[in-house]
Amino acid sequence: AVVAAALAGASKAAAPPPPPAGSSGCGRAAANTPGDEARGGDQPADAAAPPAVVAAGTQRKFVPLEKPVPADEEGASAVRRRLPLVVIASLIDKTPNLAGLCRTCEVFNCEALCLASAKITKDQTFQSISVTAEKWMPVHEVPRAALREYLLELRRRGYAVIGIEQTHNSISMEEWTFPDGPTAILLGAEKEGIDADLIPLLDACVEIPQAGQIRSLNVHVSGSLAVWEYTRQQLAAKALKALAQG
Repeated sequence: AVVAAALAGASKAAAPPPPPAGSSGCGRAAANTPGDEARGGDQPADAAAPPAVVAAGTQRKFVPLEKPVPADEEGASAVRRRLPLVVIASLIDKTPNLAGLCRTCEVFNCEALCLASAKITKDQTFQSISVTAEKWMPVHEVPRAALREYLLELRRRGYAVIGIEQTHNSISMEEWTFPDGPTAILLGAEKEGIDADLIPLLDACVEIPQAGQIRSLNVHVSGSLAVWEYTRQQLAAKALKALAQG
């Protein structure tokens, strides 16, 4: 009986303490807040519970500002004002890259995404990666054979056409300022990049600075970085304008 009592006492001492109230169980336990010592440490069971505090590590998801309207519905463009940025992915073949770009373009509110075939958006693999982005993102079908004429048409309509490509005259992205007006970003094929006969049609080629041994980034990653840099510059310009007016 004495041994049993001793073992029971030891197991109680070795048991880990319960997580503090309000802890999610992830990461480190929350530290005592200033003033705990002054309050005498643990409070009695009948003490009033403190107001709920949102943990610093709690996730917060973005809530769309407008009611979603499918891109193919009439008046969708009037409901949601998009950034004047067209992303051209007609040279890209791999479904995961196209689906990832569709998701990126939707998240950053681009004007349109151009694909060689719009049928790819019905593919199960595409939809598993895009997570419904194709429902809200305007997708234009621009076959590879029609790409040259499409680029010329964009230039006639006043778009600056920028290629994300490493060339002898390319400008590093941290030194590049996107135009204020409508802009189109052309992305190259997974291995070959942008066709040599299309480069003379571009207003500029911009490359992403690198420091590693691999000579290039995945095209989905490159496109996403370019879209973000465009968005970042637009947000910075908007902030400066508001500051000047205020």
